[in-house]
Amino acid sequence: MFTQLTERLSTSLQKLRGIQRFTEDNIKEAIAEIRRALIEADVALPVVKKFIDDMTEKAIGQTIIKSVRPEDAFIKLVNDELIEVLGGETSEINLRAQKPVIILMAGLQGSGKTTTTAKLAKYLTETQKKSVMVTSVDIYRPAALDQLETLAKQINVAHFPSTPQDKPLDIVKRAIDHAKKQFLDILIIDTAGRLHIDDEMMHEIVQISKEAMPTETLLVVDSMAGQDAAIVAKTFNEKLELTGVILTKTDGDARGGAALSMRIITGKPIKFVGTGEKIDGLSAFHPDRVASRILGMGDIVSLVESVKQKVDKKEADKIAKKLQSGKRFDFNDFLLQLNQMKKMGSMQSILDKMPGFAKVPKAAADMMDDKAISKMEAIILSMTQKERRFPALINGSRKQRIAKGSGSTMQDIGKLLKQFEKMQKMLKRFGGNKMEKQMRQLEQIKDKLPPELLAQLPGRFK
Repeated sequence: MFTQLTERLSTSLQKLRGIQRFTEDNIKEAIAEIRRALIEADVALPVVKKFIDDMTEKAIGQTIIKSVRPEDAFIKLVNDELIEVLGGETSEINLRAQKPVIILMAGLQGSGKTTTTAKLAKYLTETQKKSVMVTSVDIYRPAALDQLETLAKQINVAHFPSTPQDKPLDIVKRAIDHAKKQFLDILIIDTAGRLHIDDEMMHEIVQISKEAMPTETLLVVDSMAGQDAAIVAKTFNEKLELTGVILTKTDGDARGGAALSMRIITGKPIKFVGTGEKIDGLSAFHPDRVASRILGMGDIVSLVESVKQKVDKKEADKIAKKLQSGKRFDFNDFLLQLNQMKKMGSMQSILDKMPGFAKVPKAAADMMDDKAISKMEAIILSMTQKERRFPALINGSRKQRIAKGSGSTMQDIGKLLKQFEKMQKMLKRFGGNKMEKQMRQLEQIKDKLPPELLAQLPGRFK
């Protein structure tokens, strides 16, 4: 998400070099570039106007400290404004109500509502350690009923069954009663969607809401709809009293207009973002972290959290101990690392969180995708155990066999072997306790930075 916007903002900020004091004239070009970038990102025009007006007002007249580059000072202004537009504080889901806490899921058909219901159930089970039950009142689409039941089994949460012959209000009453009897913490209700907003749909969901009296009413919207997603949310909110929004398919949205328009157009916070079809592809929405990613500074906090949640610590410790003992990193270790990365989501979602990734040449960035990971995995799996431990053994005839077994070319094998050799050399530099020492040195450097420089940096670098 935000790829196009990140590229355009990076270009506009380069035009501020050498400025000692911001004036309307010398920031005019950069502001115009930012305005164009926001419009191209499909941000709603009222949001664009507010963003530009507020930022211009804060920038003009600000003196730049000599030790801070003009573009860094301007980044701080843009960063703060982005955080405000995206909602300011992180809006957490409210689980403090009487049990069972009821969460009502609303949205148009095709927004990913049923899958998101299951993703949310898994998220709450794993991160909040809550007992969760899901049920569906989408009696018009039998496939939705079956889909939710299948997903509930997959993630091991309780499921209250329903059929096309049942009435939505009856399902809600029985599901709530069952959740109470089972002393469950949370009940998530998946409602019916339509291809568009109509009176019949809105009347039904309003009645369900009155019966269920949910603590949270979350609207699931497709982020690829751009500013139209915010308009849909506003229409739903007029009838339903939404408490928040979940943006889906954010990994396929290069613009980000929905995220940047949502809070100001609807007045409701984005609470979660969904990526891909994987059942664990849901994460809390943090405005400050997203602002950092838009500006190409990555999101190390979310990356670390993802590693903690999804990476097998025992396997990671094994490799760390192996390197510390001076042993060489081999293809078996590399294969384990590839599997760990796949658990963390799509390659693009990982790279988006890496600082400076926006500046990587497009040709190089395009090579780092999920297909590349799958290809490397196939090549390694086509090697013998001995070849994985001793890559130097892989000669021409072995390359030919591996290429045939993995559906790749001899050139692909050669390229992977060269990349792996570089990786081995790099990891050798961090053998023993070298990495730990270098991390301590970085911390010491940060502690010595002057206060006036720290004051100008975006929040996550302080």
